[in-house]
Parts: sequence; C-alpha cells; structure tokens
Amino acid sequence: MPVTEFDAALAKSAEATLERVSAAREAVGAVIFGQQRVVDEALTTLLSGGHGLLIGVPGLAKTKLVETLGIVLGLNALRIQFTPDLMPSDILGAEVMEEGADGRRSFRFLPGPVFAQLLMADEINRASPRTQSALLQAMQERHVTIAGARHDLPQPFHVLATQNPLEQEGAYPLPEAQLDRFLMQIDVGYPDRAAERRVLIETTGVVETKAKAAMTAEDLMAAQRLVRAAPIGDNVVEAILDLVRAARPGEGDAELTKPIAWGPGPRAAQALTLAARARALIDGRLAPSRDDIVALAEPVLKHRMALTYPARAEGETIPTVIARLVAKYVR
Repeated sequence: MPVTEFDAALAKSAEATLERVSAAREAVGAVIFGQQRVVDEALTTLLSGGHGLLIGVPGLAKTKLVETLGIVLGLNALRIQFTPDLMPSDILGAEVMEEGADGRRSFRFLPGPVFAQLLMADEINRASPRTQSALLQAMQERHVTIAGARHDLPQPFHVLATQNPLEQEGAYPLPEAQLDRFLMQIDVGYPDRAAERRVLIETTGVVETKAKAAMTAEDLMAAQRLVRAAPIGDNVVEAILDLVRAARPGEGDAELTKPIAWGPGPRAAQALTLAARARALIDGRLAPSRDDIVALAEPVLKHRMALTYPARAEGETIPTVIARLVAKYVR
C-alpha cells in the first residue's frame, strides 16, 4: 500500500476512534464526579492495553469507576473480593470430575472469574502471596495453565485492582514482580468541594444517573491498535529514555539518583511510550508530546522504584524524586 493510502486510512480510522473515545470519556464523567484525572488515567491504561492499580481510601468511587468503565466500554466485567482465605482456584478456576451417562468419568474445566474482559481485583493486597501470584501469568501472557493445559483469556483482557493505603494489618504487600505488571498506579484522592456537592445532590435522590455504553470491546481493541500505530517523535522517545534511565542508581545525575535504591526497568519505558500515545488520543491528538511524558511520569514510574533507607528517614518521597528527574530530563 502506498504511503499516502496508508496515511489516509490511518487518518480515517483515527477520526472515528477519537470520536468514540471522546464519547466514552463523557459517559464516564457523567457518572464519576470530580475525578477527571483518575478517569483519564484509567482510560489511558485501558487504551494502552495494560492493567491499572487504583490506590485510595474507602468511599472514593474506585469500585464504581471500574463498574462504569465496564459498561461504557462494552466489556464483560467481573469482580473478585480479595480476602486472606481466597485460593488461586477461586480466581483461575478448577477441574471437576464428571460422570457421563455411560459411567465414564472425565475432568471438565470450570473457568474462574479471571475469564473476563475487565477483572476488578478489589483490595488485592488482602490475599496471600500465593493467591496474588495466580494473576501474574494472566496479566502478562493473557492465558492461564491449569493441570498442564493452556486456557486463553478473552480479548481484550484487563485487570483494574484496588488497594486501601491506610489499613495494612492483615495485608500482604504486592511483590515487585507483580507491581511491574501494572502499567500505571493511579492515586485516587478526595474530590473538591464543588464535585462533592454534586455527588451529594445527584446520588441521594430518587433518580440516579446510570452509565451508558459508548463503545464495544471491538472498538476498544481498534483504539488499542491505533495507539500502537500512532506516530511518536524522536524527541519524545529520547525524553522517555533519558527519564527512565536516569531513574536508575548509577545512571544519570548522581545527586538526583542518590536516594534511589532501585529503579524502573525497560517495561517502564514501554509503558510510558504506550501511555503517552493513549493520553494524546484521549486529548484528541494522534501524536504524543513531551507534555504527556510530564503528566504520566509519576503514575507510570512510582510503583517501579524504591528509596534507600536513609532517604526515607530524611522524609524523601518517590513523587518528589520523579519531579526533580522530570524537571531535568523532560521539561
């Protein structure tokens, strides 16, 4: 196909996708008030084809957001409440023995709730490490292995997990390997006064606004393909490389990396590249800019880094370290 024909086809596909993404953003915003940044970062995660970790205190509509995204994007959504007694088979499924009419016995696989297009892992850090690890293969490879047999997950497949940052008694911190599987860590904060007033008025009456579908699963996958096909400038690629590599001990500015115990790997650069393209799409643009890197650096990098003990003792935080790196290498 000549370049001109490819460009014309891409432009036509992009125009239709931009309209659908804009409609989905408005549909989510009609139900979730005062959390536009959170909504945009969640949509960015899904458009990038990744998984998201939502962290916030109870009552900030994290569960409502995931339910709304499932409806608006036309996805088959299921929810798992993670508890200490949850077993891997409760997530993945299990084989059961059945006896046929002829008396012969055979095993049949009963799929678990992981076989959904959008899986909500509610309070994921409440389950044991063994159960948490049951999601690792699913999140990375999009299939699970039960009794030596491979079972492919639906397409698309996304995990949006929630976590309460306050109550840590009886909780199990997520291992670094699993944290790295989440494309972004999305911090959910309190709404401002105007948004909270709207919440009071619109959710305590007789009629409550319901989410409406704006896309289908096929539309979402088309948008994900467009994200990967979208052009990205060399200056943006170099900014991503500069930032990610500078966040590792022993690389970049020695003074800036002094408080860092370990930093992000190549998966972080991949995540930042995809997220920047997706954020541009949500904003009505086809190509990302350095501004997208500035906006996404913290949610993409902060769960992939750790500070040294002396730095933590001095009150240093990962967001402030990332902000200094962004100021030096991206702005």
